[in-house]
Amino acid sequence: MTKKLVLVVIDGLTPAVFETAVEGRSTPTLAALAEAGSYGRALSAFPSLTPVCLASLATGGGPDVHHIPHLVWYHRDERRVVEYGSSFGAMRAAGTRRAIKDAIVEMNAEHLSTDAVTIYEALEDDGLVTAAVNVPCYRGRTRHAPTLRGVVRPVNGPRRFFYYNLFESDVTGAPLAVRGRALGSIDAYAAAVGRWLVTRDGFDFLFFYLPDYDFASHALGPTGADKALARSDAAVGGLVEAAGGLDAFLDRYDVVLCSDHGQTHVDRAVRLQDLVADQQAIVTASNRAGMVYLDGDARPVAERLARSDAIGVALFREGETAYAIRGEELVELAAEDGDWRGRSWHALANPKAGDVIVSAARGAEFTDLGGRHHVGGGSHGSLDDGDSLVPMLVVGDAPPPASITGVAPLVLKHFGVEAPAYARAA
Repeated sequence: MTKKLVLVVIDGLTPAVFETAVEGRSTPTLAALAEAGSYGRALSAFPSLTPVCLASLATGGGPDVHHIPHLVWYHRDERRVVEYGSSFGAMRAAGTRRAIKDAIVEMNAEHLSTDAVTIYEALEDDGLVTAAVNVPCYRGRTRHAPTLRGVVRPVNGPRRFFYYNLFESDVTGAPLAVRGRALGSIDAYAAAVGRWLVTRDGFDFLFFYLPDYDFASHALGPTGADKALARSDAAVGGLVEAAGGLDAFLDRYDVVLCSDHGQTHVDRAVRLQDLVADQQAIVTASNRAGMVYLDGDARPVAERLARSDAIGVALFREGETAYAIRGEELVELAAEDGDWRGRSWHALANPKAGDVIVSAARGAEFTDLGGRHHVGGGSHGSLDDGDSLVPMLVVGDAPPPASITGVAPLVLKHFGVEAPAYARAA
């Protein structure tokens, strides 16, 4: 009999922090799962930003497949900026109501490509019950009305769907998610919902997303958020306890545990708009990646940006050919390239991406629409290993995937469901 499966994603957790916590047993649940499973380091998507990475985890495709390009991007058809929540200041600058609608509804209803297939869609089409807690990429087959009428419209999600109290398919008694974020209230909400689901054995597949560690790491740096990681560990521990302990939990469930991206320390903030020096260009940037939308040739802009000490890599296309400028080197990119080059190609092949995409230099971060940044703390989004490598733990028969795009195919194979063609070829 096929076991059920839990996918745990701890947002922003780096391999080094995970490995140190497991070795020192400061996170007892993660340590116990690590002892029971197989572990490796895996690559994130690029830009290594939460909407892009979670869409890759949920669909098994890169940005060229799922079409989510960044935290903030320019919608060419609608001639407007889309802002998913770089900061509250950025959301205000983009229009708060519009940004809320984009982040909660439109990312899944309109922006996520119809050619991409989510885990929830594929599994539920095969008759299985899926669940998701707080996952921003949630598109499924079941219609859900919001708990607060008039805030957003109904959406299509997995059968059992919980999204920051705004969508709740079942009454669980979970506390308010958004009250006391700095103290871990969102992970506490997820823990309460997760315990409710496990106690009732209420799913075949659960996507259990814990974002509070990333929030703390932005403020304190990736090595300074130990208390937040302990809370994330306790949230996962709540699932284990609800099943009756580790042995009982693992008798019932296989587990995939990873993060969506890493984080690195940032010590300087840069306005990408000031570096572009093109009054006709539209610039969208936040964290450690940015995009430039142009009417003219991309190469001169990419060359100019690549000369800045704030830019690590500048990417652009000429016709069907994709290029990267890294230092003094011009590199032609291909889809099958490994490491940073292949990820760059997939980012450029996204039809919603800018004509030029830039990855920040070490220590640099781009200010967002509201002028906000995380200087003194942590950030992510670039092609650097610190932003791009994630811990990947599998408790079950499958080996750990080498990329986050391998998670969805692993989940589907676990249940005997064929992955989409784009994921089978990955």
